Amino acid sequence: MYSFQKDVIVTVNLEDLIIPSDKVAHVQAENPLEHALLVLTKSGYSAIPVLDRSYKLQGLISTAMIMDTVLGIETFEMNRLSELKVADVMNSDIPRLKVNSDFMRALGLTINHPFVCIENDEEVFKGILTRRSIIKLFTKNLKRM
Repeated sequence: MYSFQKDVIVTVNLEDLIIPSDKVAHVQAENPLEHALLVLTKSGYSAIPVLDRSYKLQGLISTAMIMDTVLGIETFEMNRLSELKVADVMNSDIPRLKVNSDFMRALGLTINHPFVCIENDEEVFKGILTRRSIIKLFTKNLKRM
């Protein structure tokens, strides 16, 4: 049987768990879709944050969103990759948290999302909180009884 130190959840600081923005693959809203597809493919991620020029979070772009856009009825319309911008396809209705958000809220959001974007009070992107970092926290604080 295992037990968990309950005080760990109360004292969790999200900044200690996030992957900082300078280590997160991202694109800018005005980038062409072909650039976003290249970044997604090279990074190996299925979705990445979209930022504006001042590093404010705008939304998320995924490989599936891009492929849905270029998939025609009978063929891929690859020319659309250079014609459309990330802003034309991205999802701007995404879950987001502030750096000082409650850990339980963060935990709840990661149930349905593999990662949640973290921003400061000025909406500048600070990084991502992943399910992996939360699972590592729980694993580290589980004690065998």
